Amino acid sequence: MGRSRNKRYDEGRSDDGRDAGRGARRGRAGVEPVVETVDGGLAELIPDRDRARAWTLLIDGAPQSHVDLDDPAYLSFEYQRRLGHVIDLVAPPGKPVHAVHLGGGAFTLARYTAATRPRSTQQIVERDAPLVQLVRRELPLDPNARIRVRSMDARDGLAKVPDGWADLVIADVFSGARTPAHLTSVEFLGDVRRVVKPGGLYAANLADGPPLAHLRGQIATAATVFPELALVADPTVLRGKRFGNAVLVASDHPLPVAELTRRAASDPHPGRVEHGKQLADFTGGALPVADAAAVASPAPPASVFR
Repeated sequence: MGRSRNKRYDEGRSDDGRDAGRGARRGRAGVEPVVETVDGGLAELIPDRDRARAWTLLIDGAPQSHVDLDDPAYLSFEYQRRLGHVIDLVAPPGKPVHAVHLGGGAFTLARYTAATRPRSTQQIVERDAPLVQLVRRELPLDPNARIRVRSMDARDGLAKVPDGWADLVIADVFSGARTPAHLTSVEFLGDVRRVVKPGGLYAANLADGPPLAHLRGQIATAATVFPELALVADPTVLRGKRFGNAVLVASDHPLPVAELTRRAASDPHPGRVEHGKQLADFTGGALPVADAAAVASPAPPASVFR
């Protein structure tokens, strides 16, 4: 299904308000960027000018991930912070978990999980093998972290995970600037549900813009598989004012909505949580998506990455 890489639309905003793309390109004095061609395009690792061993990964000029090797619990980009809240709430603080990351980037969220939940066991599925090699070489994982990386299609990798193995599955996969069609369907989410243990969480990074038809369809699709849903996003995205990211959270048990709402509201870039009737109203009668009719998420407007 095409080349797989992550593209995000909110991470031009880091937690200190800097523009991540322009700030990253300046980098630290005397430290050179690392530039290589990977399956997904031109990958650049740009040193963070403010943090001694931190780097931003860009592909074809678009910020993908930010990693601080000295402090892997530090999350800079907005979408990473929202997913970090989900990781924090999947189990009591510090408790090890089993996690599956569909889409690797610079392994930021797996590093965060390992740092905040030592002895966790994790699997990363990232199709772009040259990108995996670049990240492993330049931004090595903690050798004591229990993280396995598979270079394969996300759905194929998910199929290899045993039933009920995962406390958490995070989907953050893009081919070019779009979520591949085969990762948007009821059948795909059925396999996610197979992998997630009772009470576990599924979180997906979704991107859409007005009229938000893709986002509404993804909520309807998840609702056929998981009884409990919540959506976290910038209010301007939810109002259809701009193209951006939203994090969908799902489970077969009640979600920690109150705490998720508190964390999203107090974030440097505050988000809103929709749940229950409000989320159903937002979905607006959208229909679930099956494999036979699935299409990739919409391409962002060219202005998004300027």
